[in-house]
Amino acid sequence: MYSERIQLLVSKEQRRRLEQEARRRGTSVAAVVRDAVDSQLGGPTREERLAALEHIRNMHGAPFLTPEELNRLVEEEREANFPELFKK
Repeated sequence: MYSERIQLLVSKEQRRRLEQEARRRGTSVAAVVRDAVDSQLGGPTREERLAALEHIRNMHGAPFLTPEELNRLVEEEREANFPELFKK
């Protein structure tokens, strides 16, 4: 889960290229930026990935939600916390 937020200024051309690449991949501009950071500066180590995998494997019995259920919960939270954005 991502917990750190940054603000980044880019040129119009850089934004165009980021958006074009995001469309090509079928993902968000943020995901393209994260991938670029990882490829240039290094991503998680093998040990970190294995630790994350082990953590997931040990989640037996935890309540898991479908992507649709997660999306619904996120939308409900957004509407509850930012009603001015959802005025009709």
